Amino acid sequence: MAVQRTYELTPAEIERELTERQIQILQYLLKRAQPLKVYTVYADQDEIARDLGMTRQALSVHLKKLKDLGLIRTGREFVDITEKTLKVLKLSTAEAVVMIKATPKYRPQVYEKVKELPVEKAYRVSGEYDLILITREAHVNDLLRVLSTMEGVEDTKTFISLEVIKE
Repeated sequence: MAVQRTYELTPAEIERELTERQIQILQYLLKRAQPLKVYTVYADQDEIARDLGMTRQALSVHLKKLKDLGLIRTGREFVDITEKTLKVLKLSTAEAVVMIKATPKYRPQVYEKVKELPVEKAYRVSGEYDLILITREAHVNDLLRVLSTMEGVEDTKTFISLEVIKE
C-alpha cells in the first residue's frame, strides 16, 4: 500500500523516488510529446455548475463533449483548457512580452503585485528594465491598464510575437 503524503514533494525528492525505468519512460514520452499550452481552472464540477446556473449533470454532458473535441481535459477538481480552445474562441494565442522599469524604492511592491496579474511567467532581470512578463496577446490591454496605474512603474515596453521560429 502506497504511503499517502500530506505535503508536496520537491523535484529532488521525486527524482530520488523514480527508478531508472521510470526515468527512461519519462524521457521517451518527453521526446514524443507535442508542446501544448494549457490553462487550468481549479474547481470541482459542482462549483462550476453552480456558477453557471446549471445542474452538475447538465455540465457533465457538456464537459464530455468538450473533452471529446480536445478542448478540455478534466480531473479531480480541475479542468484544463487547451490552446485549441483559444483558437476556437478566436482569441489570439500569440505570446506577448512586456518589459517593466520600476522605481528602485517600489521594486519589491511591484514584484509582489505582478504575481497577481494574468501572466504566464515573470522574470526579474538585470539591465535597463527590471521585469519581463510573458503573457498572451489577449491579456495585454488589461495588463497595461493595471501597470499604468501601479505605483512604482516608470515605463513599459510591449512586444507581440508574430511567428514562432523555434520552440
